[in-house]
Amino acid sequence: MTSGAPRTVVLTESDISRALTRIAHEIVERNKGADNVVLLGIPTRGAPLATRIGTRILAAEGGDRTIDELVGTVDPTMYRDDLRRQPTRGLEPTRIPTAGLEDSVVVLVDDVLYSGRTVRAALDALSDVGRPRAVQLAVLVDRGHRELPIRADYIGKNLPTSRSERVSVRLAELDDADEVVLS
Repeated sequence: MTSGAPRTVVLTESDISRALTRIAHEIVERNKGADNVVLLGIPTRGAPLATRIGTRILAAEGGDRTIDELVGTVDPTMYRDDLRRQPTRGLEPTRIPTAGLEDSVVVLVDDVLYSGRTVRAALDALSDVGRPRAVQLAVLVDRGHRELPIRADYIGKNLPTSRSERVSVRLAELDDADEVVLS
């Protein structure tokens, strides 16, 4: 993000917290509890978002499940169809919760839904590590401009943007602050 570009904070720390709490409750409600739910964060920022949502689900549901039994990660980098067009980040480990994915409802968690290509790659990566009963998608921000027929089941904020605008999610775990900025 260049320093001269106008930037607008569209979600503050408290907005993000409320959105994640709402998403957690919607996941529990739609799935009639969280016993068979597994959250898989898509690195980089989907992973801490999945952990935050998982913490809220465990607080709401109680029980004896731990965060490691509920939350994992799936790295779709090697399944992307645009590897030659853009630089890639380093690979993150795919970490599946201890109970596995069989007969579970997997909720993929990401920060921004844009073209849908990252989610498509995550679905391909997921097929290599297990066969869940169902797959759902939770995103903090849906900015539109889909190139594939993919939609989120849980959305923190719908944010109509132009293709020239940039949505930047900053999270305390990685960026020392919580905010979503449009520039």
